[in-house]
Amino acid sequence: MAKYFDVHPENPQPRTIGSIADSIRSGGLVAYPTDSCYALGCKMGNREGVDRIRSIRQLDDKHHFTLVCENFAQLGQFVIVDNDVFRAIKASTPGSYTFILPATKEVPRQLQHPKKKTVGVRIPDHVVVQSLLAELGEPLLSSTLLLPDESEPMTQGWEIKDRLDHVVDMVVDSGDCGTLPTTVIDFSSGEAEIVRRGAGDTTRFE
Repeated sequence: MAKYFDVHPENPQPRTIGSIADSIRSGGLVAYPTDSCYALGCKMGNREGVDRIRSIRQLDDKHHFTLVCENFAQLGQFVIVDNDVFRAIKASTPGSYTFILPATKEVPRQLQHPKKKTVGVRIPDHVVVQSLLAELGEPLLSSTLLLPDESEPMTQGWEIKDRLDHVVDMVVDSGDCGTLPTTVIDFSSGEAEIVRRGAGDTTRFE
C-alpha cells in the first residue's frame, strides 16, 4: 500500500520532504506532481525502480527516461551541452521542457537510448519538486505518469493513490497539477527538433 504525502505547495514541510527523500534513497518509487503533470520517479541507480516504471507504463527499451535536475550545475554532469545549445536551454529553464541530449558516462547505460546514447533532462519550475531535489542532492529518474491506452496523464493525487496503490510506494499531493506533459526538444544533433508539443511554448525552437 502506497504512503500518501500531503505537501504544502508553497512551503513544503521539511520533515515530509525528508521522509520522501529517505524512501527514494531506500529504493522507493514515487508518483509526484511537477510543473507539467504527474510523473513516476526513483533514484537514478535503482534498476528495480526502472523496471517497475517500464511495467506500469508498458514501455520498450527505446523510451527516453528523464533525469529531473535541481539546476544547471547538476544537469551538466549528465549530458553534453555545447555553447549554442546551452544558451537555448538556459533561456527556457526552469520550465515545462524536457531536452534530449548525448549522455555522459555518469548516466547508467540502461537509462540511455540503446542506439543514440542519449537521455532526457529537465529542470522543473515547481517548489515541491525543487525542495525534494535539494534534499536528495541528485537527479530524480522520471517518466510521465501516463498509463497505457490513456491519452492524458492523471492529475489528482487521490486518484493516483486509488489506482496505483499496489504498484508505487508513495504518492505526493500538493494540489492541482496540469494535464499536459512537458514539451520535448531533441538537441542530440545540435539542432532543435520538436519531438512532442506539450506544456512549454515551442516558439523559440521553431
